[in-house]
Amino acid sequence: MKIIITGVTRGLGRALTEEFIRLGHTVIGCGRGSEGVFDLRMRHGAPHSFDVVDVANATKVGIWGARALAFGETPDLLINNAALMNTPAPLWKVPAEEFAHLVNVNITGVANVIREFVPAMVAAKKGVIVNLSSGWGRGVSPGVAPYCASKWAVEGLTKALAQDLPAGMAAVPLNPGVIDTDMLRLCWPEGAANHPKAGAWAKVAAPFILQLGAKDNGASLSVPHFED
Repeated sequence: MKIIITGVTRGLGRALTEEFIRLGHTVIGCGRGSEGVFDLRMRHGAPHSFDVVDVANATKVGIWGARALAFGETPDLLINNAALMNTPAPLWKVPAEEFAHLVNVNITGVANVIREFVPAMVAAKKGVIVNLSSGWGRGVSPGVAPYCASKWAVEGLTKALAQDLPAGMAAVPLNPGVIDTDMLRLCWPEGAANHPKAGAWAKVAAPFILQLGAKDNGASLSVPHFED
């Protein structure tokens, strides 16, 4: 299976990448951190491919997408994982620049990636698009209003996308659950360590994602045993 995934340099994206490769699948990934991308390139050669890409930049996503599709092989699975968390604060204290940057990555970035890869999937009438949501895309907490807004948007965007797809395809907003990552430690430093690590999560999440199909189109799903 050919898998496109964003945000591969750390956290859930890195864990999923390693698990998909371990299971024998080809991963084409991107991330913003050049050091993390370099490390992945050293660990996993062709047919896997990793590039430094800011998903909020439509031009750079377009160049990456063109390269990834250059050999004519349509992705079987597209995972929009790249996302930012705001520094926890009441909404009125979140700087405009920070809010805009988060929205550009968490929402516009998802749309940019979909714009580049989904047309080929639609033409082939096959494939699954998984957009990482959150428990904060279905509920809320204080201090994380920008992140909640972005993940609620991902839920709506994905469900609407599901209605645009031809029969045989699927778009799924997926809540990964509460996982001990740098993002969780930013907003919950005192409790993050009590939750599963990304590697353990990926052992469950990767097989779950791989079995998604047309039957799941438009459904808001959660990784089993890792729900918020």
